[in-house]
Amino acid sequence: MFPPEPEKPWWYHLIWALPCMMATGLLGYWLKSPSVKEVEKIVEVPQIVYRTNIVKVPIANPLPQSGSEITNLPSNTNNYFAQRGVPVRTNRTAALRLGLTDQNEAARAAPGHDVAAIDFVARPTQTDFEVQVTLDRLGYSPGSIDGLSGPQTRAALEAYQHRNGLPVTGIVDRATRNKLLINAPALLERTVMPEDLARLHSLGRTWTEKSKQTALEFESVLEMFAEQHHCSPRYLMKLNPTVAWNQITPGIKVKLPNTALPRPSGTAELIHIQLAQRTLDVYDGATNLVARFPCSIATRMDRRPVGRLEITNVAEAANYTFDPAKFPTSPETLAGSGKLIIPAGPNNPIGTTWMSLNRPGYGIHGTPDPEKIGRTTSLGCFRLSNWNAQHLVKMVRVGTVVLVDR
Repeated sequence: MFPPEPEKPWWYHLIWALPCMMATGLLGYWLKSPSVKEVEKIVEVPQIVYRTNIVKVPIANPLPQSGSEITNLPSNTNNYFAQRGVPVRTNRTAALRLGLTDQNEAARAAPGHDVAAIDFVARPTQTDFEVQVTLDRLGYSPGSIDGLSGPQTRAALEAYQHRNGLPVTGIVDRATRNKLLINAPALLERTVMPEDLARLHSLGRTWTEKSKQTALEFESVLEMFAEQHHCSPRYLMKLNPTVAWNQITPGIKVKLPNTALPRPSGTAELIHIQLAQRTLDVYDGATNLVARFPCSIATRMDRRPVGRLEITNVAEAANYTFDPAKFPTSPETLAGSGKLIIPAGPNNPIGTTWMSLNRPGYGIHGTPDPEKIGRTTSLGCFRLSNWNAQHLVKMVRVGTVVLVDR
């Protein structure tokens, strides 16, 4: 055609393109599998909070000047420590909110107790710590004092309640609290002396090295004070948060549980060991339950003696004979060194005290690891903490009956 037909505008092509697009979409929807159903899910993402090490603390008094000793801070309730050891003086409310550590932690562990008190009046116990200290003084051992009422504390409470005609519940109910009075401060303050440091010695790592030592003494002041005051080393560190135990020098003052035990007035007529409860009970001639100690028993059941036994010998500051037959994998056994005599001391394998039984190789003795008392860890003997073994040996005699029940 001449002239040529004019070119059509762009929108003109939509007349046929739009119907084709709609048809294609409908066809795709129709071909889609009907078993698939789209469900909208709403997922809540927890908010992430990032904490910094910078804490703003309201200051009630100025901080110590640079270079001053932390131990020079006065021991009052306005002294606290941040997690990195920075001394802060603020009020108790702000400190508790921020989680700061009270410098005088002992005041919270034993409220109402002043280590310097000279006019203390007997009163009912107030805290688990006071309950443990009071029971320990009476001879009903709660194990290592740690300020927590665990199974060994409950067992000691049951013995005390039985002895005093109270309902045996194992808890400090009203009747028990009114009867269980604390008659002296639960804490005392002790100054580290040069003779304390002179007593410390490193412990040999092999049986041969130990046999060559003059004594198996304490290795640190922390270990020595914890054992002498019947408490857990961790709890002792908690009571004294400013003491650098690896840098102890003479003159440092330490707060300790006041666990002085009077010498037993009577003798033990019967020792009753219950394997299931892992307790050792002491009865006097009038069948009174005068003491209870947690004890460890043999790991293997066939090594646990049951029935009537007797104490045949007593030795304080006893040594220990290393027998290679009992330790077949030790270097000494493999080298054929033979038996070795291990000197006495609190870190001796049998602790500080040994009481033989009328069964060869068996006895009641202490241990260098009091934190494991109450477990099945021995080769057959009955283990007590050193302080409980030392208390028991003052009550027994040759011929004292030992009754062991399952």
